[in-house]
Amino acid sequence: MNILHICANPKPTEESVSKQLAAAFFAKLIELKPDAELVNVNLYDEKPPFYSYELFRRCWYPVFDENYEPTKVEEMAMNYAGKQAEMFNAADVIVLTMPMWNFSVPAIMKAWMDQVIAPGLTFSISKEDGIKPLHKVKSVVLLVASGSIYKEGDARDALTSQVRSAFGFIGIDDIEIVWAEGQNPLFFDNSEENKAMAIDAASEIAEDIAEMDFSESEAE
Repeated sequence: MNILHICANPKPTEESVSKQLAAAFFAKLIELKPDAELVNVNLYDEKPPFYSYELFRRCWYPVFDENYEPTKVEEMAMNYAGKQAEMFNAADVIVLTMPMWNFSVPAIMKAWMDQVIAPGLTFSISKEDGIKPLHKVKSVVLLVASGSIYKEGDARDALTSQVRSAFGFIGIDDIEIVWAEGQNPLFFDNSEENKAMAIDAASEIAEDIAEMDFSESEAE
């Protein structure tokens, strides 16, 4: 089992609830699957560039024109995306650790998604064949913490819809979510209880992931 962990939280673990969820998740997973291969990417250490015109040309112009030859500048603009996509395509499971900021994913996570979810990297696209994945990812695990509480389908929650739509576009529909809600102690007296419940849920999801069969993807 190959796991790619993308973390978008600048806080130390003792101050970050989402990182504490990740710690619980990986502790259980490694306990059950000690031979799992884990790659950690802290986006604050490996910062993604914002999507550029040069990267757009490098990714999309060959889709529109199979004879298009990228410039050296365009090839250079793809360096970060190419390295991240290589790790992405080698993974069976993607784990995303982040807080909810302003009702959505942190900008640094969105920048990473913009780099990686691109034609020629993690999917191919054509008029004849539509969208075809170039990866073997079976599941995305979303570990999130938020100050407030959001009901299912809450219009304020742009985070989960963003993740579901982006990864669903490239053929990943299995999205497991662990959410530590109500973490603002100014408004929620039970924030610690909410966190404890989420940590338990993270361990349970890890057990589910450990039981998944990745033999088919590993053989591809």
